[in-house]
Formats: sequence, C-alpha cells, structure tokens
Amino acid sequence: MNAVVRKVIIIGSGPAGFTAALYAARANLKPLVFAGIKWGGQLMLTTDVENYPGFVEGILGPKLMENFRHQAERFGAEILAEDVTAVDFKSRPFSVSAGAKTYKSQAVIIATGAETNWLGLPNEQKLIGRGVSSCAPCDAWFFKDKKVVVVGGGDSAMEEALTLTKFASEVSVIHRRDEFRASKIMIDRAKKNGKISFILNSVVVDVLGKDKVSGVKIENVGDNSEKELAIDGMFVAIGHSPLTKIFEGEMALDKKGYVVKKPLLGEGSARYNMMTSVEGVFVAGDVHDYHYRQAVTAAGFGCMAAMEAEKWLEAQE
Repeated sequence: MNAVVRKVIIIGSGPAGFTAALYAARANLKPLVFAGIKWGGQLMLTTDVENYPGFVEGILGPKLMENFRHQAERFGAEILAEDVTAVDFKSRPFSVSAGAKTYKSQAVIIATGAETNWLGLPNEQKLIGRGVSSCAPCDAWFFKDKKVVVVGGGDSAMEEALTLTKFASEVSVIHRRDEFRASKIMIDRAKKNGKISFILNSVVVDVLGKDKVSGVKIENVGDNSEKELAIDGMFVAIGHSPLTKIFEGEMALDKKGYVVKKPLLGEGSARYNMMTSVEGVFVAGDVHDYHYRQAVTAAGFGCMAAMEAEKWLEAQE
C-alpha cells in the first residue's frame, strides 16, 4: 500500500479530467491523475474538432487531448495510464485502487465521462469520425448539403435530426418501432420539418463504405426484407452510458447511473456546486452532465471541480 496521502486524485482523462489536473497542479496540489489505459475520452475518436475555442482552423481530437495532457504535466500533474478498479469513499482519506496498488487521497475528482451506446456493427467503429458520429452539434457542419440518417427514437434522436437540418439536405430518422419514445413536442417539431423523413420498424444492420460512409443497409423488422440507402453520414442517438460502475454503493447515482451532485447549501454556507453526495469527492464532465456533452463544457466543469476541491481542502486545514 502506498503510504503517501495525496491532496487530490483525479479519475478520468478527458477534457474534464485534464482541465481539473491543470488547475489543481497550478494550485500546488500535486494531483495524481488516473488517465486509464484508453486515455483522452471520446475526443480520441474524433477527427476534426472545429467548435473548441482558440483553434480557428480546427484541430484533430487526439491532438487536442495531447495538448490538454502536456499542459497539465507541465505544471506538475502526475499522470498514470492505469484503470481504477475500486474506490472506498466511506472514510477519509479516500482509497483508490489501480493495478496492485491502493492510493490514499484527501479529495477526489471524478471525471470518468460517459460512452456512446453504439449499434455494435463491424464497420461502425472503423468509420467513427469518417461519417459515423454521435454528436450533431459537434459534426453537423461537415454534412452541409449531404444526406444523413439518425438512428434512434427518443428526444436525443429528434434533437440530433433537427440540428442536422440546418446543414444537411436530407435527414432520415431510422427507428426499430412504429412509435417513438420522444416527447410529443419533439416529434411534432421533427414532423413539421420538411427535410426530415422517417423509416420505421427498421434497424441498421450494416454501415457501407471503406474509407468513409457511403450508405447503410436497413432491415425491416416485420418481414426481414433489406434495402440499401445511399448516405454520407450516420448519427447514432440511442443513448450514453456513464462510466460509474466502480462508484456503485460508494456515492449517490441517479437511475441512469450518472453521478448526483449534492444540493447547494444555504446562503452564508460554503457552496460547492460540484460536490457529490460524499463530502470531499467532486465530479466534472459527462459523468454527471447528460445535457450538454461538449468538450468545452466538460473543461469548464473540470475547472470548477478543481477550484472547489482547493477551497474545500483549505477549509479542512
């Protein structure tokens, strides 16, 4: 067991985790970051990022995350490419286990993010960033005057479709049932948009294309007939799964598994907006935010969590 008690341990390495590491390092908290074997978050699966401020010509997702990482390291953040396997938040100092070691820390920032629920098709993963996406606000610009499909039937799918109509020439929503889970107001908005059409009782069984998406193969769930649809892009909108399994039983999670923030205390009390149900454990990014899911908002939450962790540690002293 590692006898050293850290001031801050950060679990996660996307924009939220690395921004938290940067701020914590500049506050002389000497943060230890568990980046994970697959570090960098979902931007590592993205090609061109054109909506992150400061990069006029855009930047590749992996390069942006390398910049985040190197900047945090420059100020003294220690980064380990290991996956956390268990935590113990029942008493302080908190325990975080990775590999064969257990680390102790006075405060913890959780920034493990959330992963897209993909369709699980063989060609799908290969074409992520090459026509396959899960974020219309991020990538709609690349499909100006092109044909795209959105897979899903909830509010997220309708929001994706409506966002895409600002750029794409045609948007087809593919759903496995004949009724949508989306709210009536979202369905009505989509149906009123002349660019949106619907392919119901159908599932995508293959994504076509070698170097970029050229089409999808669709199967009708009623008669099992198949057809191919020529398109330029496929947006998957069947939900996200927060990476919170190791926190089950250690802190409050909502019914979808996202980390729950502690309600703000009353006026005159210390106000920690990013505190979880466990005092001294903070949260940042998509692991609690299922509304925005943007790199810039995740980075903002990382900044907030680190600043609050610093103030909380000072209050304990």
